[in-house]
Amino acid sequence: MATTRSAHTVWTGNLLDGNGVVTFDSSGIGEQPVSWPSRAEQANGRTSPEELIAAAHSSCFSMALSHGLAGAGTPPTRITTSADVGFQPGEGITGIHLTVEGVVPGIDNDTFVAAAEDAKKNCPVSQALTGTTITLSAKLAD
Repeated sequence: MATTRSAHTVWTGNLLDGNGVVTFDSSGIGEQPVSWPSRAEQANGRTSPEELIAAAHSSCFSMALSHGLAGAGTPPTRITTSADVGFQPGEGITGIHLTVEGVVPGIDNDTFVAAAEDAKKNCPVSQALTGTTITLSAKLAD
């Protein structure tokens, strides 16, 4: 079954001095303020498109990795993923770095890294962001 998820933003003012509010329509989880300074300087309690991409990418990647590991007969106990999305004013998004640590009984680190690389390549958000350099650091938890 196909799904569509929606959000909308109301922006007032110009780019540098204006601000907006992003509303998460599908989930109803609320609204988040957004501004140019929160994107290009310090967050100061506001979000940015890059942070929203990081949230989408880290959750999608975690789901894809969990699915791949379970499909291989080694379901994870825990997957912890962070996504760092770089942004340079005037240039745009400069890259995404995923960092993942997993607790997966019955596999070695090389197997985990290979599964993580596969998830990086095949998760739907990674596929949607193919114009961006995506790097990965992966390891099993100690």
